Amino acid sequence: MFVYTVNPGDSLYTIGQKYDIPMETIRLVNGLAETNIVPGQALLINTDIYTVQPGDSYYTIAQKAYVSLDMLIAANPQINPNFLLPGMKISLPELPDYTASALNYFYVTGTKSDQLLINDFAFYTTYYPFFEYHFNPDGSLSSLNDLTAVESAWNSNTAPLATITNLTAYGFSAELTSQTLNNSSTRQNLIDNIFTLVSQKGYAGVNIDFEGMLAEDRDIFSTFLSELGDRLHAAGLLLTIAVPPKTGENILWYIGYDYGAIGSVVDFMFIMAYDWHHMASEPGPVAPISAVRNTLKFALKKMDSSKVILGIPLYGYNWTLPYNPDVSATAISNQDAIDLAMKYNAPINYSEEDETPNFYYVDEAGRNHVVWFEDSRSIAAKMQLVREYQLQGIGAWQIGLGFTQGPWLLTKFFKIRKVT
Repeated sequence: MFVYTVNPGDSLYTIGQKYDIPMETIRLVNGLAETNIVPGQALLINTDIYTVQPGDSYYTIAQKAYVSLDMLIAANPQINPNFLLPGMKISLPELPDYTASALNYFYVTGTKSDQLLINDFAFYTTYYPFFEYHFNPDGSLSSLNDLTAVESAWNSNTAPLATITNLTAYGFSAELTSQTLNNSSTRQNLIDNIFTLVSQKGYAGVNIDFEGMLAEDRDIFSTFLSELGDRLHAAGLLLTIAVPPKTGENILWYIGYDYGAIGSVVDFMFIMAYDWHHMASEPGPVAPISAVRNTLKFALKKMDSSKVILGIPLYGYNWTLPYNPDVSATAISNQDAIDLAMKYNAPINYSEEDETPNFYYVDEAGRNHVVWFEDSRSIAAKMQLVREYQLQGIGAWQIGLGFTQGPWLLTKFFKIRKVT
C-alpha cells in the first residue's frame, strides 16, 4: 500500500491505469462517493506491487509507501536501484510487526446501530470507551442505555470502558469537578458509584474524561485517581484516562493535570493530541506534527511509553474568512472535508511543516472558507510516531465520524491487540 497525491489532470481512471489497479477499488478504499478528485488529494493505493513512473526513485517510492529505503532495496534484490525504468514492478515490503492497542471512542445510542458499528470496527479496535456517563455534585451518575453495546463489545473480543465525564448542559465543568472531589464524602460516593456501575454492567473498566481541571485541583484530582485505581484494580478492572496535550509542566490551561502522578496510577493515558486550533480559534492545523511530537516527548519524561495511547482527531474545522473571533468555525469530519473539496473542485494543500492538509473554497453565498483537517498522510505521520516512540497504541475521537482510509492505515502500521 502507498499514498498517491493527485496531480492536475489526473482522474481515478488514469491513476488506476498507471498502477494496474481497478478504478472502483481506488474509489472504495478511499470512501469516495464521487469520482471528481482534485489536485493535492491523498489517495491510498491498495497494492503490494508498485509500477515505476517517470521521475521515480527508490527514495520517493519508499516515502510514498512509508517504508525505509533499506527495506525496499532488500525486498527487490533483482533490481538495481540506480537503474529504475518506467513500467518496472517493485515489491512493496510489509512493515515489521508492531502490536498496538487501538482505542475508539463511541457514542452509545441504545439502538441496533450500536451493535452494527461495534461489530464493523471490531477487527480494528482493542478498547471502546462508551460516551458517556456524567456525574452530579453528590457523586451520583447519569444513566445510559448501554447493555447491548457492552455485550456486543465483549462478543467481538474488544473491551468496553465506561467513560465518566464532567460534562453538563453548559459544557465541561471545572467547578462541578472541584466541588465534588474536594468534599471527601462526595468524592467517595463518586468512586463507589463508578465501581458499582462497571461491576454490575460488565465493563472492563473506566475511562475518566474530566476536562478543564483547575490548577488548584491538581493534587486532589491525582488523589481521586489513586483512590479510584485502588478500588478498581483490586477487582481486576481497568483505570484509564483522557488528558489534554501538555508540552511542558506549566502550560497555563493544563496545570491541573499532573502527568507524572496520573501516569503512576492509571493503566494507560489517552492523550487528546488535537485542537491546537479549534472552533473558537483562528484558522490553523488541528494537530500539527511538531506539537504532537513535543507532547509525546514531555509525556515520556513522566511515564513509560507502554502507558501512552496517542489520540488523533477524525475531524477538522471549517472557518469563514476573513476570520472573525465572534464567529465560531464548524466542525467537519475528515471524510466530509474530502467530499467538500471535491464538491467545490478545491485543490488541497499540504503543509509539510505541520503535516496537515487544508483547502480554500467559495460557497454559494460568495463567502470564502478555509478548512483544516486530517488525511491519510497526516494520520500516517502520527502512526509513525507511535512506532518511533514505542507507544502502547493509537486512538481516535470518535469512530462514528467515519474515515474510510483509517482501517487500511491501521492494518498497514499495526497488528491490533485483541482482548481474549
